[in-house]
Amino acid sequence: MQDITKWLSKCQSDGVNLGIRELIHYQGKTALLNLSPRKTVQAKLAGAYLAKTKGRGMEFDEARHYQAGDDIRAIDWRVTARTGKTHTKLYREEKERPVFVLTDLSSSMQFGTQFLFKSVQAAHLSALIAWSARKRGDRIGGLVFNQHQHIECKPFTRQKAVLSLLNSMIKVQQGAHTTGQEQITLGNACARLRRLAHPGSLIFILSDFSQLDELAKQHIAQLSKHCEVIAYPISDPFEHQLPQVKMSQRVTLSDGHNRQQIVLGEKDTEMQYSNQHQAHFDNIENTLKQCKAQVLQIDAGQPLELQLDRFSGSKHK
Repeated sequence: MQDITKWLSKCQSDGVNLGIRELIHYQGKTALLNLSPRKTVQAKLAGAYLAKTKGRGMEFDEARHYQAGDDIRAIDWRVTARTGKTHTKLYREEKERPVFVLTDLSSSMQFGTQFLFKSVQAAHLSALIAWSARKRGDRIGGLVFNQHQHIECKPFTRQKAVLSLLNSMIKVQQGAHTTGQEQITLGNACARLRRLAHPGSLIFILSDFSQLDELAKQHIAQLSKHCEVIAYPISDPFEHQLPQVKMSQRVTLSDGHNRQQIVLGEKDTEMQYSNQHQAHFDNIENTLKQCKAQVLQIDAGQPLELQLDRFSGSKHK
């Protein structure tokens, strides 16, 4: 309990509500993420990433024999003089890669038992991604949603773009328990994201994927065809395993609307619960991989700093 209190204080969070200070906190934690692209950058605008195509640009790639039609201004006179044959300089074109963050703050994300609500963990990770992207000079955009509202943030490079995304998450989180006419699902949100994101973008999807239906799968698969998609399924420890107790006892669970009773301390019940939920999360991961998304699991019961170390050696560091 003392460790949790210590970490909450360090993160400047109460674990349930969302404030700007805890999101700005991650401006100093950008070393936790490596946003280097894994796919060929396809954007048309000049920017900070090196594409695999050859052409005029800022970064020298190689020299080759002069061919008819080559720009004479690109002739490499040193290599030409040394070899006696005309050579042309080739450059690796610099391309821009916008970063989009899709943050799910819907009702199923308003849950947590040990450290943070899943929604708060998603917001913290979204903030870390946004600050990391800004540090690299990427344009940053996003879409934040709950079951009744969504906010779209068009991509910009300035710090104002990060703050706009952070404030949008706070606003949507504060309205997560309100009611409304509109019913927004993960599939709806992914459809909106497809209209925002251009080919070559880096897309992060942060959700518990409890609404990973056919519509959501269709749009994620389409996004993966032209963008690099990284999915972060966020779960709470209680969703994997029942709490350990010394004596058998019946407890009541509630999501604020529905109530359900469950028995703790019975091995058969614990095993059945664990197996069912493990199958659920395995299905989510396999489905996302079928959609060509990279999948990195996040636990709402632990600080991000302790978890992102697991990804060193893969994409994240």
